Amino acid sequence: MIKKTLAVLATALLTALSFPGAASASGGDGPAWDKFPAERVKDMTALQNGAKLFVNYCLNCHAAAFMRYNRLKDIGLTDDQIKQNLVFAGEKVGDLMTVSASAKDGKDWFGATPPDLTVIARSRAGAQGSGADYLYTYMRGFYRDPSRPTGWNNSVFPAVGMPHVLWQLQGEQRAVYEEHKDPHDPARTTHVFKGFELVKPGTLGKAEYDSAVADLVAYLQWMGEPAQGLRVRLGVVVMLFLAVFTFIAWRLNAAFWKDVK
Repeated sequence: MIKKTLAVLATALLTALSFPGAASASGGDGPAWDKFPAERVKDMTALQNGAKLFVNYCLNCHAAAFMRYNRLKDIGLTDDQIKQNLVFAGEKVGDLMTVSASAKDGKDWFGATPPDLTVIARSRAGAQGSGADYLYTYMRGFYRDPSRPTGWNNSVFPAVGMPHVLWQLQGEQRAVYEEHKDPHDPARTTHVFKGFELVKPGTLGKAEYDSAVADLVAYLQWMGEPAQGLRVRLGVVVMLFLAVFTFIAWRLNAAFWKDVK
């Protein structure tokens, strides 16, 4: 059973890394990743809002097949709150967070099977920052591009296959580029990305949308390791124990050898 679970997890990670609509390769060229506000992972209200956004906007195509709904009790929700607000298709609170769409459907719609998101934040870390930094930048980097099949592109992952599922919240923006002369060949020019220009406002302002994305990313990071808070607290306790034990051992050693010259 353990070997089977590990094999499924490995397959999910490989799929995630190859899915064109999820993210670009770690590091590499492209705009710098924005810093994710890491304190959100400790904020229960932010995690609860992130869970709501995940279920409403992400769980339609992306599964989190290694997470059960009832694990959301760890972020302060009750079984009734989970059932009434986060379970919509008749699942039970103890069920895994799966999707009804098959892998074949996903491949037909997007060109590749949408990756499982259980550990997506842990798998996206790269030279430019953590996986949370990547996702925080990625979900704010969509812009209109009529040349793409979905009508959307992304500054972090050019030619993205994933549509912008949060566009109603963020609105529509276009990418702004500047032409720069090639210093080695004056006859050539290069297009340098400068930022975004809002074309059509969404239901949220920029600061509100950035905050909502931060909550969503906080939930994704928490979901990759729900016990991370407990792990940190246990680590502090262990370090304090070792410090006290070291002091006691040092004093015992001095007492045992005080008469030996």
